[in-house]
Amino acid sequence: MEALVIHAPGDLRVEDVPTPELGPGQLRVRVRCGGICGSDLHYYQHGGFGTVRIKEPMVLGHEVAGMVEAVGAAAGGFAAGERVAISPSRPCGLCRYCQQGLQNHCLDMRYYGSAMRTPHVQGAFRQEIVVEHWQAHRLADTVSDGEGSMAEPLSVALHAVRRAGPLLGKSVLVTGCGPIGALAIIAARRAGATHIVATDVGAHTLGKALKVGADEVVNVAEEPDGLSRFTADKGHFDVLFEASGNQRALVGAFDALRPRGIIVQLGLGGEMQIPINTIVAKEFDLRGAFRFHEEFAVAVELLNKGLVDVKPLISATLSYRDSARAFALAADRSQAMKVILNFD
Repeated sequence: MEALVIHAPGDLRVEDVPTPELGPGQLRVRVRCGGICGSDLHYYQHGGFGTVRIKEPMVLGHEVAGMVEAVGAAAGGFAAGERVAISPSRPCGLCRYCQQGLQNHCLDMRYYGSAMRTPHVQGAFRQEIVVEHWQAHRLADTVSDGEGSMAEPLSVALHAVRRAGPLLGKSVLVTGCGPIGALAIIAARRAGATHIVATDVGAHTLGKALKVGADEVVNVAEEPDGLSRFTADKGHFDVLFEASGNQRALVGAFDALRPRGIIVQLGLGGEMQIPINTIVAKEFDLRGAFRFHEEFAVAVELLNKGLVDVKPLISATLSYRDSARAFALAADRSQAMKVILNFD
């Protein structure tokens, strides 16, 4: 079968790779769609991010959906022909964090398309993949393969909302409206947020933010002081979801966040310097949000029941054989949000 293999920055090749043998409790899935994630872009553009670097050829990709081709013994009642979204998260289940229900902090995590460990964990941008049956989640007939591949980034947003705590009736600010920020808007609204304001530096992304449920948007490139109307009486917002990974976006939101406001940091853009005195004086609660675990099943259920709509975020679907054009488009926030690769 063919797969997309990254060798170095800009060096992404279509190569033949073997399909593993099907074992007990496993499924062989024909991958049909895969979404290009920010981490895939970092590998393609820069060879990694932070201290994580490509040291050997690696199949990219972790946002995929497909169709079951073959079923191993004791594989959870699946049948060939069923369509599934695949969770890329494979915790060991044995370490102390897994035993505490913190699988996203597993000490022996194997996450598709990740160079965080060596040998690297090969990814899911391939025509066929063998998965554990518990990684697969059935998709309803009403959900397209492209929408199914969005279950993974939606899970990230759902985990962030869980980290924020109850949002019923809360006022929410989202900084950074790429795919994760936009999905955080969807997840926050589903959780009961009554007023959502989103900021970004691009008109295209802000337009998508409005389509998926933001009440107001602020283009901080055109209006650097656009949040000033929310700063009276020590601030307006109860919760900040910071999805840009940009220090200026994070710190620039502090005046608009009320005392004892909750900050959930989603974006990863490198090290930041933040004013600790402000965090202390306004008693902010700063929380990280890293990946997900049980939220993947919730994401698929929300999609299956039509309770969330991710279609406005899917900008284009291109063949995996046209990966250079697909990755260039995915990196252009003036034109695209989520670009899907077709593996048929």
